[in-house]
Amino acid sequence: MAAHHESGADLSAVLSPEDLAGQANFDRIISEDSRIEPRDWMPAAYRKSLTRQVSQHAHSEIIGMQPEANWITRAPSLKRKAILMAKVQDEAGHGLYLYSAAETLGTRRDELNNQLLEGRAKYSSIFNYPARTWADMGAIGWLVDGAAIANQVPLCRASYGPYGRAMVRICKEESFHQRQGWEILYELSNGTPEQKKMAQDAVNRMYAPALQMFGPPDSDSPHSQQSMKWNVKRFSNDELRQRFVDMIVVQAEALGLTLPDPDLKWNEERGHYDYGQLDWEEFSSVIAGNGPCNTQRMQRRRTAHEEGAWVREAAAAYAAKTAAAAAATELIGA
Repeated sequence: MAAHHESGADLSAVLSPEDLAGQANFDRIISEDSRIEPRDWMPAAYRKSLTRQVSQHAHSEIIGMQPEANWITRAPSLKRKAILMAKVQDEAGHGLYLYSAAETLGTRRDELNNQLLEGRAKYSSIFNYPARTWADMGAIGWLVDGAAIANQVPLCRASYGPYGRAMVRICKEESFHQRQGWEILYELSNGTPEQKKMAQDAVNRMYAPALQMFGPPDSDSPHSQQSMKWNVKRFSNDELRQRFVDMIVVQAEALGLTLPDPDLKWNEERGHYDYGQLDWEEFSSVIAGNGPCNTQRMQRRRTAHEEGAWVREAAAAYAAKTAAAAAATELIGA
């Protein structure tokens, strides 16, 4: 399938008549801010970019289960255990929705999974940081899931139908996750001095990595601008990051906690909060596999995949047996 050429060259020289008609229909749908569906013609570059984005989103949900699942048995009450289990279960479901959406673009789920296991695919850098205390469950819920909501709500209007529809349910569940995190931090910050200190420490450690979740600055983001032209993304990385900062400043005040940024201040002229520079060298290092928990996260994912082989084999055998029985029944009926 030929890619859409942005250079303005004569498309008739590089596309077949069928592809030319498909390209024209694709351009019309995008210009009308409507939806591309799996059976529609789409440029190869659009398909490739979406496969990368949606699968990386799925990988992030699956890897993101690890730091929280580690705290289920150590949660301070039965209520907290039940809530945290529900949240981790939600994240597994999000991964499944997103893998299903990615498969409609033409890449099988086992290949998407192999890309992650073999280190050929990335996931969100935030999940390569350790969750050291119970307060981290609050900071992850408030900051990390809050950043996810800021990033993902606009994706509900993504031009690719299966992705946008998956995001509607995911965002509803993410709002529960953020409220859960807020409640944990609120309880701790209004508890003993030691509890408030623990909450503040968790926020201090999670703040910068949460802001980095939106991706590198626009000037260094190779995919963001094209994704916006295709109506997959609606806002640039820096725009989303600014919206998030503006939102959490007042929330931190309500929590009685401070954000660890001495440069954070209201800019009357811009109508936004100014904030300090983030460590993008650290971000690049973590993405490249050199974060505090990269090796641990991937080792556990590979172990889980290996230990789950018998489940996949049993499911495949059952599916084959069921299909054979259905075919035999149909043959007898004929």
